[in-house]
Amino acid sequence: MPDPMVPPTPPVRLDALLAREDLGLRRVAGPDDPGTVVHWAHASEMADPYPYLLGGELLLSAGVHIPEGAGAGYFDAYVSRIVAAGGAALGFGVAPVHEAVPGALAEACEMHGLPLLEVPPRTTFSGVARAVWQLMAQARLAELRRVTEAQQSLATAASRPDPVRPVLHQLAQRIGGWAALYTPDTTELATAGTTPPPKPRQSLADLAKVLRPDTPAAGNRTAPAAGSRATPAAGSRAAAAAGNRATPAAGSRATGAMGVPPLERSREWGRVGAAAPGERRRVTPTPGEHRQAAPTPGKHRQAAHAPTPTSASDTVDGTHLAAYALGTGYVLGVASPQRDPGNHTIASVAAVLLTLLTAQQQSGTIAARSSALVRLLLGSPPQDVAPLLGGERWHVVHARPDGPTAPDPLATSALGTALGSPLVDPAGEVVRVLVPADRPVEPLPGWTLGVSAAAAPPDWPDADTQAARALARARATRAPLFRHGDRPALADLVPPHDADAHARSLLAPIAAAPALTDTLRTWLSLHGSWDRTAVALSVHRNTVRQRIARCAALLEADLDDPDVRMELWFALRRT
Repeated sequence: MPDPMVPPTPPVRLDALLAREDLGLRRVAGPDDPGTVVHWAHASEMADPYPYLLGGELLLSAGVHIPEGAGAGYFDAYVSRIVAAGGAALGFGVAPVHEAVPGALAEACEMHGLPLLEVPPRTTFSGVARAVWQLMAQARLAELRRVTEAQQSLATAASRPDPVRPVLHQLAQRIGGWAALYTPDTTELATAGTTPPPKPRQSLADLAKVLRPDTPAAGNRTAPAAGSRATPAAGSRAAAAAGNRATPAAGSRATGAMGVPPLERSREWGRVGAAAPGERRRVTPTPGEHRQAAPTPGKHRQAAHAPTPTSASDTVDGTHLAAYALGTGYVLGVASPQRDPGNHTIASVAAVLLTLLTAQQQSGTIAARSSALVRLLLGSPPQDVAPLLGGERWHVVHARPDGPTAPDPLATSALGTALGSPLVDPAGEVVRVLVPADRPVEPLPGWTLGVSAAAAPPDWPDADTQAARALARARATRAPLFRHGDRPALADLVPPHDADAHARSLLAPIAAAPALTDTLRTWLSLHGSWDRTAVALSVHRNTVRQRIARCAALLEADLDDPDVRMELWFALRRT
């Protein structure tokens, strides 16, 4: 199911609509709740408007559908269906059908907690819809101005020395709440703003744990915090009625909406949530948030294959909580007094900035890497410098783009980011990357990779050779990734000194021609395939044939003999 969608404009408070003197609307029945909001206006004379509502509407009706002599039962059923569909309020137009609002309708609205407005004869339904749209436009303009100013202040804060705390401070100030940056182990690294009570604060930390990439259950839930309230729509009358109707397909249009352009969104948006008796609560998901969708009747959800969420939200003790995964292992947590799409946009901007600012922490700070470089240039051995880079054993990765062109700086930087290492060396058509051994190297789209065995700093040159050979084999076999094998072999039973002496003696006739040695090694590793060897060495297949024939002549050996091939292969592995 697609994520729920919300209108592109903020909702309108019902009180603001009642305050419009040009409309002359009057509240007749229902709760006088200042938090009641309207998302659009919709006119319908259907006796059952449920199939035509999306939730959040001010439903306008002149009572044409009311049969003569209708009793309390008719009005009770009519109002209950509006409430079940998530309607925000009912506007009843008097004259010419009815001279006054029916008393039974007012009683039903009072009983079901639905605001009932009287629309005077001089006010048209299209005028009400236009007023709703005008108020929405004004609110949208104010919201855009607030978000723009917040973005500018966050960008300014990000340019300051030690920018993380200034960014958090600006974020907390702009949302009127509290912001925290959690480390990959969910420890509070920095905070700013008004600290929430203990329970919401703990719930926000629980959300941060859900978004950790190494949390086993992260892909199986969409983030209600432990001990917090369940998804608001659960248990409500709307949820109970949802099983009796089909959810409109994504992209369907609202029928008969007045004054507001039709919007594509899920029916789950705008539902009346679970509330105490006499209390009504609106469910309004913020754009970009992940919410748990109700399972389709008769089907099992494949939760185990759900992707790890990038954001999560919850409401605990009246405090709205939101968490954002930064992609660097860090998590941004935000607590604000109310759920607000503008606050979500501002927090998302802050999350992007903090992702860039915390990226330095992935493999050591810039200062540590600079120190490592300086020490190497001043003559320190690699094994003394390696701890500054964040690991004792490393893989050397050789990467080559699948396209015909050499990698540009942007692609090279993206490769390092994907492998989780800033230690990247572009060398012509091949990019070399040092990756800590505890970070798995997986295939990457658009690249062919050769990976060495894990090696300590003194063995990096050998690992570099391994990675180059692995890359050549990967390209020859058209595999996205090939790893150098580091398991013990029979050749390890021969003392290294004796094995080296034998290899030098056996390969002496071709030792002065590196092209012959490389061609023979590649040809043997690819089981004598002329075409694959040509691809691996970027030469013509006839060149491979000529070189192999030259090797056979100089070595005075029958290269079709498997015993000869095996002996040569053992010798080549020592060079």
